[in-house]
Amino acid sequence: MMMADYQMQQDDPPVADRDAAIPDTVLDAVRTLITWAGDDPTREGLLDTPGRVARAYKEYFRGYGEDPREHLLRTFREVGGYDEIVLLRDIPFHSHCEHHMAPIIGKVHIAYLPTDRVVGLSKLARVALGFARRLQVQERLTAEIADAIQEVLNPRGVAVVVEASHACMSARGVMTTGATMTTSRMMGVFREDERSRKEVLALMGAGSR
Repeated sequence: MMMADYQMQQDDPPVADRDAAIPDTVLDAVRTLITWAGDDPTREGLLDTPGRVARAYKEYFRGYGEDPREHLLRTFREVGGYDEIVLLRDIPFHSHCEHHMAPIIGKVHIAYLPTDRVVGLSKLARVALGFARRLQVQERLTAEIADAIQEVLNPRGVAVVVEASHACMSARGVMTTGATMTTSRMMGVFREDERSRKEVLALMGAGSR
């Protein structure tokens, strides 16, 4: 195991090569933040930190490089006449709040009531993650996921529930470790019909696990 780890490290490209595509302004900005925080960006342990932070941010925010709606374009009509609720529950996600750029960590539950076509379940997860990998507020994230599904699939109903903890509250400010925020967006029959709404929320089991 140790030999494998060592070999992997040996095969990694040099730091200078990995940082070559990162603008100097980005690297300098990270160094400025390190200095402002009270540390020395030139000390050994922090020399590679600007590049690491830049690459991490590129990964965190790769949702800006895609249109999540495109994942919904391939649909299937051969579903044996199925016309009941389709639900994908407990989709884990990581995002960052646009106010403090602090992590938002949680899960998304997505349900829709199809008309004559459905999408692969993985596509629902990709839609959620595409919107999550941006600077966000939870309310907008919830709405964007639901609106995309409604716009592309035009189902009879869409229900999205997001449950998440926010580091901007747990690691700073009021320091409310363990607090969870829940947001929902109901569209179509899930908004208009109370019985349908109760059914989908019961299937989701949001907040009960």
